[in-house]
Amino acid sequence: MRRIPLLCVLAMLGTTALAAPASAAPVAPLSDPVYDYTTAIRETVYVETTLDNDGNGTPDKVVADIIRPREAATAGVKVPVIMDASPYYQCCGRGNESEKKVYAADGTVSKFPLYYDNFFVPRGFAFIAADLAGTSRSTGCEDVGGTEEVQGAKAVIDWLNGRAVGRTASGTVVNATTWTTGKVGMIGKSWDGTVANAVAATGVQGLETIVPIGAISSWYDYNRANGMVNPKVSSVPSLHNTVNGRPSGTCTAVSSALSSGAVSNGNYNSFWAARNYVTSAASVHASVFVVHGMNDLNVQGVHFGQWWDALAANNVPRKIWLSQEGHVDPFDFRRAAWVDTLHRWFDYWLKGIDNGIMSEPMADVERAADVWQTSTVWPPAGTATANYVLQGTGNPGVLASSGAGSGSLSLTDAPSLSEANAVSSPTTARTGRKVYQTPVLTSDLRISGTPTITLRVRSSKATTTLTAKLVTYGTATRVNYRASGEGISTLTTESCWGSSSSTDDACYRNTAKVVSSAAYQVLSRGWMDGQHRDSLTSTTAMNTSTYYTITWKLRPIDQVIPAGHRLGLVLTLTDPEFVMAHSTGATATIDLTGTVLKLPIAPAGAFTAQPLSPQPAAPVIVDGAWSPTTGTRFQ
Repeated sequence: MRRIPLLCVLAMLGTTALAAPASAAPVAPLSDPVYDYTTAIRETVYVETTLDNDGNGTPDKVVADIIRPREAATAGVKVPVIMDASPYYQCCGRGNESEKKVYAADGTVSKFPLYYDNFFVPRGFAFIAADLAGTSRSTGCEDVGGTEEVQGAKAVIDWLNGRAVGRTASGTVVNATTWTTGKVGMIGKSWDGTVANAVAATGVQGLETIVPIGAISSWYDYNRANGMVNPKVSSVPSLHNTVNGRPSGTCTAVSSALSSGAVSNGNYNSFWAARNYVTSAASVHASVFVVHGMNDLNVQGVHFGQWWDALAANNVPRKIWLSQEGHVDPFDFRRAAWVDTLHRWFDYWLKGIDNGIMSEPMADVERAADVWQTSTVWPPAGTATANYVLQGTGNPGVLASSGAGSGSLSLTDAPSLSEANAVSSPTTARTGRKVYQTPVLTSDLRISGTPTITLRVRSSKATTTLTAKLVTYGTATRVNYRASGEGISTLTTESCWGSSSSTDDACYRNTAKVVSSAAYQVLSRGWMDGQHRDSLTSTTAMNTSTYYTITWKLRPIDQVIPAGHRLGLVLTLTDPEFVMAHSTGATATIDLTGTVLKLPIAPAGAFTAQPLSPQPAAPVIVDGAWSPTTGTRFQ
């Protein structure tokens, strides 16, 4: 049984139970902004880790920049902590406006990135912005998802619970247990959220909840795809160099180890295994609130899908939001509802306020721009696997939900075939691709979970890339996740979320959804390297006279193909935008009698419409361009 927080004494925590008329349902209590943000304590603590990977003979130290309510400290009231551990505070900034830490003359932070401090400190929380090892002012060397990174962030939680040593810049020992309850919630987008996943997987005591946003669950699956290199993302050594805050030459040994560990081929090895947090999901004691864009082409959906499944298998308390945007923070695609939900989530898990959030639907899923539905559980109850088979070789072939596959298909590698050309104009014959479509749907089709495809295939070369894409065909106005903002546009107006000081304001530019009308949308993608068909740790050449049955997963989704549209499956070999081409020039022969697409289909009525929370007035930006996303940042 998982422990559920008990209702705390609200007055001591700065909370108020709101009175309600007798005829109205009671209003759940919330922590109130009763503490003065402008006089909050700001301090910097250097937390000692158990490692010395910069080799200087002293323990590596992680910098924890802290802001906490002064009145609580004066009254002896202990507060919980919200922490964002990041490598980006010096090099790149956080959030849609790329905010960096700003330091006062005494070395403390006078301006924290993001709104977490402005909103939560007045409500009786401390906020810590921790510099990961080897970044900004922390010592050690950043090892990109490895032991140093994870143990360094974990050390801050240990310090908050009296299990590690923290010092001021002058060396004075600092005791955190005098002011904190030791309850910690980690939050962050992208790399920051990845660290939250990783620290939760250590099972560290005191970490009560994590909120990973667009976060990695396995670094192999970020940099590789079933035996192939992902060209859309920065290499591990490059990421290290981007965030490295140490003097030149300090981290040469670590940099070299990263280069040799993250080998240039697609093999899974001990380096990647050490950065796979899914395998340690059984150690997670914290609750998990997952947020992910289903159209995130940077940190793709495989990361939330496999992490969610592993958490579910271990009965971890959890909640999920799935949006139509790309690599975007919910603060920038559903701001008012997000801040309210996050407030109640942290109140419940860190303060024990019984506000009912865990009795609410588990999943919020965005159907179209600002149109959300909820589900009691995710995937929805009653979701079942349906088999679709491929029939015929016409333009297009038939994707059938009954009967058997028929015929065979010959695909010749077309290394220059773009995704747009691969999936558009399905009735047109094009070298290197084959489209299969369902008949026009007579009712909505809801795919909720992870599709898989099995091909019975023979290759004319020792290996070839195999690519499958799920596509919805039918003109509609959709969130344009291929636009430069990955589905949002930043406006000139602002809204404020929390208290401000003369050095740190709580105001951020509003955003609007970017939509466009298009004849199709790619819903999910998946790839397999033929020579890695049996194992990701080693390769076995394909015998050119042998048929192989090869199965792989596509990216998990929760999407609706509406009545009147068609669901399509597009098969290609090379997919140069998403996986490094083998350029073998292979021709693949696919036996359609042994080919099947398995889809997790949710029953009709599995979702409930959810009214939108009030939002700052903002237009929807209509943008007709569907151009490839360029310059993807891992932020």
